[in-house]
Amino acid sequence: MYNSNVPSRAELPSSKQLLRSTIIAAVSAAVLLITVILPAEYGIDPTGVGGVLRLTEMGEIKTQLAAEVAADAAVDAQSPGSGASPLPAQEPPALAMNSGAATAAPLASVPAQATWKDEERFTLSPGQGIEIKLVMKEGAKAEYVWAVIGGVVNYDTHGDGGGRSISYEKGRGVPEDEGVLTAAFTGNHGWFWRNRGEANVDVVLRTRGDYSELKRVQ
Repeated sequence: MYNSNVPSRAELPSSKQLLRSTIIAAVSAAVLLITVILPAEYGIDPTGVGGVLRLTEMGEIKTQLAAEVAADAAVDAQSPGSGASPLPAQEPPALAMNSGAATAAPLASVPAQATWKDEERFTLSPGQGIEIKLVMKEGAKAEYVWAVIGGVVNYDTHGDGGGRSISYEKGRGVPEDEGVLTAAFTGNHGWFWRNRGEANVDVVLRTRGDYSELKRVQ
């Protein structure tokens, strides 16, 4: 305890060395903040590195989930004594299927005999989410229609690619939607759905138009 060697003044780091180490640490922290933390936590990708590492999508999902939680909390606060989110359990209108199968989706503006390029069907358990994207070039258009069987969902129609991101439309407690998605830039454009109800729901998505691929992100 009393025999420990005390470093001499010459062995201690100089003020310049301490300043240099501080600057290096600050620059390293800034680089990590911009290239990793901002994309992964907030979906902000000023350098494009987050998109390459697929961190931007993670950040967008986290941001969306936080917004949904905040919105649900606000609804609960307005309804004291109610622990469940007051989402109406609506049945979507009957869907005219190309194959004749009994499903549901809105086709008010689309002829029943129309041919769809892709069709996806999936089940969401309570709290579960799924994301489906279309690979599109800037200005490309894709027609879509989706509907929920047995309930409603929260959704976010958005896009990302090349370090850019955009949210086209969001909704809470929605049983169906249809329209034309126009790509604001070249990249992945599509939908994220989450079931905030207390029972499983089925979702049917149909798409057609100018896109090269339809893929499930998660």
